[in-house]
Amino acid sequence: MTARYASFAEFYPYYLTQHGHRLCRRAHFIGTSSAIAAIAQYIDSLNAWWLLFALVSGYGGAWIGHFFYEKNRPATFDQPWLSFKADWMMYWQMLTGKLSW
Repeated sequence: MTARYASFAEFYPYYLTQHGHRLCRRAHFIGTSSAIAAIAQYIDSLNAWWLLFALVSGYGGAWIGHFFYEKNRPATFDQPWLSFKADWMMYWQMLTGKLSW
């Protein structure tokens, strides 16, 4: 991906095209859910290892989805901030049933 996007509204439709495979979206969803649980565990225990686990599980789920199912390069390599925001938007849409997972 070499295109630059002027706004999130412009980027998000592209982001969704990179997550067309249902198992890729599921891997994202599971990774993000695991990261949320790890952050909650960190807040409860103040053990910093949970923050590392949150990063590994969050990005690990996404990268598994891309490398094994989607067979593309994660957008976060080129557009880290927009991809981070888009991942949360996609997660919310899957959680609320607006996007299939």
